[in-house]
Amino acid sequence: MQPLPSYVHGAHDVPLIGDTIGDFLTNIAARHADNDALVVPHQDVRWTYREFNERVTRLAAGLLALGLEPGDRVGIWSQNCAEWVLVQFATARAGLIMVNINPAYRRSELEYVLGKVQCSALILSPVFKTSDYIGMVQDVVPEVRDAAPSQLRSEKLPQLRHVIRLGSERTPGMLSFGDLMVEPSADQLAQLASLGAALQFDDPVNIQFTSGTTGSPKGATLTHHNILNNGFFIGEAMKLTHIDRLCIPVPLYHCFGMVLGNLACVTHGATMVFPGEGFEPKSVLETVQAERCTGLHGVPTMFIALLDHPDFAQYDLSTLRTGIMAGSPCPAEVMSRVIERMHLSEITIAYGMTETSPVSFQSSTDDPVHLRVSTIGRVHPHLEVKIVDADGRIVLRGVKGELLTRGYSVMLGYWGDEEKTRETIDAARWMHTGDLAVIDENGFATIVGRAKDMVIRGGENIYPREIEEFLYKHPKVLDVQCVGVPDAKFGEELCACIILRPGMEAEAEEIREFCKGQIAHYKIPRHIRFVTQFPMTVTGKIQKYLLREQAATDLGLAG
Repeated sequence: MQPLPSYVHGAHDVPLIGDTIGDFLTNIAARHADNDALVVPHQDVRWTYREFNERVTRLAAGLLALGLEPGDRVGIWSQNCAEWVLVQFATARAGLIMVNINPAYRRSELEYVLGKVQCSALILSPVFKTSDYIGMVQDVVPEVRDAAPSQLRSEKLPQLRHVIRLGSERTPGMLSFGDLMVEPSADQLAQLASLGAALQFDDPVNIQFTSGTTGSPKGATLTHHNILNNGFFIGEAMKLTHIDRLCIPVPLYHCFGMVLGNLACVTHGATMVFPGEGFEPKSVLETVQAERCTGLHGVPTMFIALLDHPDFAQYDLSTLRTGIMAGSPCPAEVMSRVIERMHLSEITIAYGMTETSPVSFQSSTDDPVHLRVSTIGRVHPHLEVKIVDADGRIVLRGVKGELLTRGYSVMLGYWGDEEKTRETIDAARWMHTGDLAVIDENGFATIVGRAKDMVIRGGENIYPREIEEFLYKHPKVLDVQCVGVPDAKFGEELCACIILRPGMEAEAEEIREFCKGQIAHYKIPRHIRFVTQFPMTVTGKIQKYLLREQAATDLGLAG
């Protein structure tokens, strides 16, 4: 038998959804009106689909009443909460484009993101963990302190007009979220209806920033069609129905929470359950038990933390059935413990990237466990994938090459960056992932490496180039290269190898202090090595793989 080429196509008898997100929610809310849509115990929120849909309509009308128009960008900078979910669906219904801002971002990252996509409005949490969001906004846009609400005029960010804070308190220059939740008038409802009728499912609905390999983050622009369909087929792979209750402890700012969580649930009339503002093992265990959750999402480090919790055995997790483990490779031993001890017999593995909405491969609930551990499953419905060599030619099954994806899930492009878009999506609309993969004769794929030098720390993608660009700003740094080194807890940690300027001396803590408050905490290098040179090729190219090996050996992390 002749070897097959590494090309797979998810032919499927279930058609793609041709609705916008707002219309789809209206229909699902009518079908499952009395079913729980959203449960957030720490906020005392328990809304049926009817109630949730009404609140979404109210917020959509409230946003339009500010003078926002279809296509305007609305940033959301907050930890997980009920308001985040309302913003996700209300912006979609109002034809606005929601911009996810990582809660770990600091001043320089916030300013960059707001400016890059020219946000007209920013909805923010007052505070989360060590982040004073209001203080940071006041630093970036000092004019807000003296502005009337919705009358902001910023020199740095001229597009930004509205800053809306969550919570019941008042802050100068800012609206409160409750101001937008008043009962809409008949005229507002009519405006919303006519706007909804004009929206197209190929319109952009969401911008998610992915760290850039060449410095600044890039805004992946996703449509209704992209993420609604991806959420639906993710839920199909999990066999979700309206009786399922999915515990979502993963962040909403990321596709994992917003698409694999919220949209997988809403497309099936299932219940979204949020155990807390951020991941905390005890609250997850308590919530799964109290809410009788049937599904649970997480990255491997989350599942490890749950299994290793001292009170783990005291909780009844017998209602669990399914969920998704994704974000970084799953150790076989962890998967076995999750299936046995957490009753997640139908847990699935998913692979993808923000630029593909995100999932392009997923295991099935009935795939053998050894395949759920060692592979990323098979291609998703309605998508095409090919594995190519360095010349762009399709390789045979079993041969390593770069994974390319094509189909409904591929983003429109990077916001305001045609050059980067062309580098990533070729003329035939193939998305070049930069991941190295192998597809076997049965269509199961395995990720075997990264063409790009991305570091995955506990499910968070870190692009060394972005951190290098930032560290170059330090007055003592002459040259810097960042690499990933092995870590027992997070899979990988970032190591910065720094060449100091002649005559300069520095301590590792000094470098870390320089990063604090400027870049997200997970991007701050855990390890800092001061070196005199980098390993080079004869042509002067830095050999990162050798640098990685050297760093791991010197830190006692090799092997």
